[in-house]
Amino acid sequence: QVQLVESGGGLVQAGGSLRLSCAASGTFFRINAMAWYRQAPGNQRELVAITTNGEPAYADSVKGRFTISRDNAKNTVYLQMNSLKSDDTAVYYCNAQARVTLSSRTSDYWGQGTQVTVSS
Repeated sequence: QVQLVESGGGLVQAGGSLRLSCAASGTFFRINAMAWYRQAPGNQRELVAITTNGEPAYADSVKGRFTISRDNAKNTVYLQMNSLKSDDTAVYYCNAQARVTLSSRTSDYWGQGTQVTVSS
């Protein structure tokens, strides 16, 4: 199984920056992709950014402001968020697409979420 622990959320003024971290632990064969999602009150959970073995991909709303990066040696993914806006206020969730064993299928694993609040 894969456990994900997020950190780095908080309250920031508009235009400010925050850096989220998500560390994966447990027993698994391989993590194929790691991503950040967010969910604002009354909205569906949406993909913010994802990193696999290729180029990272971003939601249009965060392109040029957010950067996702991954440290494979530490099984950790980061989300650097700059030029934050009030619309970025949400609970941010870390996601990992992982295989527990060589023969198992890829499954989704989620962190508990971390609150990001941007004040205008």
